[in-house]
Amino acid sequence: MNKIFLKFLGLILILILAVLWVIMNPQPALAQINTINYSNANLENRDFSYTDLVGGTFVAAEMRGTNFQGANLTNAILTKGVLLKANLEGANLTGALVDRVTLDNANLKNTIFTEATLTRSRFYDADITGADFTDALIDRYQVSLLCERASGINPVTGISTKDSLGCR
Repeated sequence: MNKIFLKFLGLILILILAVLWVIMNPQPALAQINTINYSNANLENRDFSYTDLVGGTFVAAEMRGTNFQGANLTNAILTKGVLLKANLEGANLTGALVDRVTLDNANLKNTIFTEATLTRSRFYDADITGADFTDALIDRYQVSLLCERASGINPVTGISTKDSLGCR
């Protein structure tokens, strides 16, 4: 009984210290002015070509056939999205979070995915000619599939698709 009481007392002490640390060490919140938020939106066949969407949020958005050609999606969040047959030709997704996204039959020609997180995403039959995946985090299985059809050199970065994927 005494051991249980000491464990409980220790847990309470840890919680009190954690609360005091948060109160005594305030940090300013990082607010984003004019953040674009299209979470859970139906954006099917919308035209965002050549639009500045830096830091935009597209969580669980329906984006079939959406046109992002030449768009700046740097540091954007595209999770749980559907981009079937979408056009991302020449788009910049540097540092973007593209987790659990379906990019089947998408046009990814010359798209920049440098330092992007592309986990649990699908690229079946997507055109990746000239796409740059340098330092991107991609599932091994998807990399092996992408390497089978990797070709071209990105006109902006000068990096070949095969090299950026680490194809052998």
